[in-house]
Amino acid sequence: MTRIALIHALSHSVAPINDAFARDWPEARRMNLLDDSLSADLARNGSKGLDGAMHERFQRLAQYAVDTGAQGILFTCSAFGPCIEAVARCHAGIPVLKPNEAMIDEVAQGQGRLGLIATFAPTLASMPPEFPRGTAIEPALAEGALDALNAGDTQQHDALIAAQAVALSKRGCTRIALAQFSMARARAACETASGLPVLTTVDSAVRALRRRIGPGSA
Repeated sequence: MTRIALIHALSHSVAPINDAFARDWPEARRMNLLDDSLSADLARNGSKGLDGAMHERFQRLAQYAVDTGAQGILFTCSAFGPCIEAVARCHAGIPVLKPNEAMIDEVAQGQGRLGLIATFAPTLASMPPEFPRGTAIEPALAEGALDALNAGDTQQHDALIAAQAVALSKRGCTRIALAQFSMARARAACETASGLPVLTTVDSAVRALRRRIGPGSA
Protein backbone atom coordinates (compact mmCIF):
# COMPACT_ATOMS: atom_id res chain seq x y z
CA MET A 1 0.00 0.00 0.00
CA THR A 2 1.31 3.45 -0.94
CA ARG A 3 2.39 5.51 2.06
CA ILE A 4 2.09 9.30 1.73
CA ALA A 5 3.53 11.80 4.19
CA LEU A 6 1.52 14.99 4.64
CA ILE A 7 3.58 17.68 6.34
CA HIS A 8 1.67 20.62 7.80
CA ALA A 9 2.63 24.03 9.17
CA LEU A 10 -0.97 24.99 9.98
CA SER A 11 -3.38 22.75 11.86
CA HIS A 12 -6.24 23.89 9.63
CA SER A 13 -4.61 22.22 6.63
CA VAL A 14 -4.96 18.73 8.08
CA ALA A 15 -8.69 18.16 7.54
CA PRO A 16 -9.01 19.49 3.94
CA ILE A 17 -6.25 17.34 2.49
CA ASN A 18 -7.26 14.24 4.42
CA ASP A 19 -10.83 14.70 3.22
CA ALA A 20 -9.58 14.94 -0.36
CA PHE A 21 -7.53 11.76 0.01
CA ALA A 22 -10.49 9.94 1.56
CA ARG A 23 -12.61 10.95 -1.39
CA ASP A 24 -10.18 10.66 -4.32
CA TRP A 25 -7.47 8.22 -3.18
CA PRO A 26 -8.79 6.25 -0.19
CA GLU A 27 -6.36 3.37 -0.77
CA ALA A 28 -3.34 5.52 0.07
CA ARG A 29 -2.04 5.21 3.62
CA ARG A 30 -1.54 8.69 5.07
CA MET A 31 0.77 9.92 7.81
CA ASN A 32 0.31 13.47 9.10
CA LEU A 33 3.20 15.49 10.54
CA LEU A 34 2.23 18.83 12.08
CA ASP A 35 4.59 21.53 13.35
CA ASP A 36 2.53 24.69 13.71
CA SER A 37 5.54 26.57 15.06
CA LEU A 38 6.81 26.70 11.47
CA SER A 39 4.11 29.16 10.41
CA ALA A 40 4.30 31.07 13.70
CA ASP A 41 8.04 31.54 13.36
CA LEU A 42 7.76 32.61 9.72
CA ALA A 43 5.00 35.11 10.53
CA ARG A 44 7.16 36.57 13.28
CA ASN A 45 10.38 36.79 11.27
CA GLY A 46 9.09 37.56 7.79
CA SER A 47 11.20 36.66 4.77
CA LYS A 48 14.24 36.32 7.04
CA GLY A 49 12.50 33.27 8.49
CA LEU A 50 13.39 31.22 5.41
CA ASP A 51 16.95 30.90 6.63
CA GLY A 52 19.32 27.99 7.06
CA ALA A 53 17.71 26.94 10.30
CA MET A 54 14.27 26.76 8.68
CA HIS A 55 15.69 24.75 5.78
CA GLU A 56 17.20 22.30 8.26
CA ARG A 57 13.86 21.86 10.01
CA PHE A 58 12.23 20.94 6.71
CA GLN A 59 15.01 18.51 5.88
CA ARG A 60 14.59 16.79 9.24
CA LEU A 61 10.82 16.46 8.80
CA ALA A 62 11.25 15.03 5.32
CA GLN A 63 13.95 12.60 6.40
CA TYR A 64 11.73 11.34 9.20
CA ALA A 65 8.94 10.75 6.68
CA VAL A 66 11.26 8.86 4.35
CA ASP A 67 12.63 6.80 7.23
CA THR A 68 9.09 5.62 8.05
CA GLY A 69 8.64 4.37 4.48
CA ALA A 70 6.90 7.30 2.79
CA GLN A 71 6.80 6.92 -1.00
CA GLY A 72 5.70 10.49 -1.55
CA ILE A 73 5.65 13.74 0.41
CA LEU A 74 3.13 16.55 0.15
CA PHE A 75 3.74 19.79 2.02
CA THR A 76 0.52 21.65 2.73
CA CYS A 77 1.68 25.20 3.54
CA SER A 78 2.49 27.37 0.54
CA ALA A 79 4.70 29.96 2.28
CA PHE A 80 7.80 27.74 2.39
CA GLY A 81 8.55 27.24 -1.30
CA PRO A 82 12.38 27.43 -1.17
CA CYS A 83 12.54 24.98 1.75
CA ILE A 84 10.32 22.49 -0.06
CA GLU A 85 12.32 22.80 -3.28
CA ALA A 86 15.47 21.97 -1.33
CA VAL A 87 13.79 18.88 0.12
CA ALA A 88 12.77 17.79 -3.39
CA ARG A 89 16.39 18.04 -4.55
CA CYS A 90 17.59 15.93 -1.63
CA HIS A 91 14.91 13.26 -2.16
CA ALA A 92 14.77 13.16 -5.94
CA GLY A 93 13.87 9.48 -5.88
CA ILE A 94 10.31 10.12 -4.67
CA PRO A 95 7.67 12.73 -5.50
CA VAL A 96 7.97 15.76 -3.22
CA LEU A 97 5.24 18.28 -3.94
CA LYS A 98 4.70 21.83 -2.93
CA PRO A 99 1.02 22.36 -2.11
CA ASN A 100 0.36 24.66 -5.03
CA GLU A 101 2.24 22.85 -7.83
CA ALA A 102 -0.77 21.14 -9.36
CA MET A 103 -2.99 24.20 -9.12
CA ILE A 104 -0.31 26.34 -10.77
CA ASP A 105 -0.19 23.83 -13.63
CA GLU A 106 -3.93 24.24 -14.06
CA VAL A 107 -3.61 28.03 -13.99
CA ALA A 108 -1.01 27.83 -16.76
CA GLN A 109 -3.49 25.96 -18.95
CA GLY A 110 -6.12 28.68 -18.59
CA GLN A 111 -6.39 32.29 -19.61
CA GLY A 112 -7.30 35.60 -18.05
CA ARG A 113 -6.22 37.60 -15.02
CA LEU A 114 -5.92 35.50 -11.87
CA GLY A 115 -7.06 36.69 -8.48
CA LEU A 116 -4.86 35.03 -5.85
CA ILE A 117 -6.32 35.11 -2.33
CA ALA A 118 -4.46 34.17 0.85
CA THR A 119 -5.23 34.43 4.55
CA PHE A 120 -1.57 34.13 5.59
CA ALA A 121 0.36 37.20 4.42
CA PRO A 122 3.77 35.53 3.76
CA THR A 123 2.10 33.33 1.15
CA LEU A 124 1.50 36.37 -1.06
CA ALA A 125 5.24 37.06 -1.02
CA SER A 126 6.47 33.53 -1.71
CA MET A 127 3.86 32.12 -4.08
CA PRO A 128 3.50 34.54 -7.05
CA PRO A 129 7.06 33.92 -8.35
CA GLU A 130 6.17 30.24 -8.72
CA PHE A 131 3.67 30.99 -11.50
CA PRO A 132 4.84 30.93 -15.12
CA ARG A 133 6.38 34.14 -16.38
CA GLY A 134 3.72 36.44 -17.81
CA THR A 135 0.86 35.18 -15.63
CA ALA A 136 -1.27 38.19 -14.73
CA ILE A 137 -1.85 37.95 -10.98
CA GLU A 138 -3.85 40.21 -8.70
CA PRO A 139 -3.01 39.29 -5.07
CA ALA A 140 -5.41 39.85 -2.19
CA LEU A 141 -5.14 39.21 1.53
CA ALA A 142 -8.34 38.22 3.33
CA GLU A 143 -7.43 40.06 6.52
CA GLY A 144 -8.91 38.56 9.65
CA ALA A 145 -9.97 35.32 7.97
CA LEU A 146 -7.25 33.21 9.55
CA ASP A 147 -7.98 34.71 12.96
CA ALA A 148 -11.64 33.82 12.46
CA LEU A 149 -10.75 30.26 11.56
CA ASN A 150 -8.48 30.01 14.60
CA ALA A 151 -11.42 31.15 16.73
CA GLY A 152 -13.71 28.53 15.20
CA ASP A 153 -15.80 31.03 13.22
CA THR A 154 -15.79 29.23 9.88
CA GLN A 155 -18.69 31.32 8.54
CA GLN A 156 -16.76 34.56 9.02
CA HIS A 157 -13.64 32.95 7.56
CA ASP A 158 -15.49 31.98 4.39
CA ALA A 159 -17.28 35.34 4.15
CA LEU A 160 -14.05 37.34 4.33
CA ILE A 161 -12.48 35.25 1.58
CA ALA A 162 -15.61 35.52 -0.56
CA ALA A 163 -15.56 39.31 -0.15
CA GLN A 164 -12.07 39.38 -1.62
CA ALA A 165 -13.24 37.23 -4.52
CA VAL A 166 -15.95 39.80 -5.27
CA ALA A 167 -13.43 42.64 -5.09
CA LEU A 168 -11.09 40.81 -7.45
CA SER A 169 -13.87 40.22 -9.96
CA LYS A 170 -14.51 43.98 -9.97
CA ARG A 171 -10.81 44.55 -10.65
CA GLY A 172 -10.99 42.52 -13.84
CA CYS A 173 -10.03 39.03 -12.69
CA THR A 174 -11.64 36.20 -14.61
CA ARG A 175 -10.71 33.38 -12.22
CA ILE A 176 -9.80 32.95 -8.57
CA ALA A 177 -7.20 30.78 -6.84
CA LEU A 178 -7.26 30.06 -3.12
CA ALA A 179 -3.63 29.86 -2.08
CA GLN A 180 -3.83 27.70 1.06
CA PHE A 181 -5.19 24.28 1.89
CA SER A 182 -7.05 25.72 4.86
CA MET A 183 -9.06 27.91 2.48
CA ALA A 184 -10.53 25.08 0.40
CA ARG A 185 -13.71 25.11 2.47
CA ALA A 186 -14.49 28.62 1.10
CA ARG A 187 -14.56 27.58 -2.54
CA ALA A 188 -18.35 27.37 -2.88
CA ALA A 189 -18.85 30.70 -1.10
CA CYS A 190 -16.36 32.37 -3.44
CA GLU A 191 -17.95 30.94 -6.56
CA THR A 192 -21.42 31.97 -5.46
CA ALA A 193 -20.38 35.48 -4.45
CA SER A 194 -18.13 36.29 -7.42
CA GLY A 195 -19.58 34.22 -10.22
CA LEU A 196 -16.03 33.21 -11.17
CA PRO A 197 -14.42 29.77 -11.36
CA VAL A 198 -12.36 29.06 -8.24
CA LEU A 199 -9.29 26.83 -8.11
CA THR A 200 -8.06 25.22 -4.89
CA THR A 201 -4.82 23.47 -4.09
CA VAL A 202 -6.32 20.45 -2.38
CA ASP A 203 -7.99 18.26 -4.99
CA SER A 204 -5.44 18.95 -7.70
CA ALA A 205 -2.60 18.07 -5.32
CA VAL A 206 -4.04 14.64 -4.62
CA ARG A 207 -4.53 13.93 -8.32
CA ALA A 208 -1.03 15.09 -9.20
CA LEU A 209 0.63 13.06 -6.47
CA ARG A 210 -1.19 9.90 -7.46
CA ARG A 211 -0.29 10.47 -11.10
CA ARG A 212 3.40 10.94 -10.28
CA ILE A 213 3.60 7.81 -8.15
CA GLY A 214 2.10 5.80 -10.99
CA PRO A 215 -1.07 4.29 -12.41
CA GLY A 216 -2.77 1.73 -10.27
CA SER A 217 -1.23 3.07 -7.07
CA ALA A 218 -2.96 1.83 -3.95
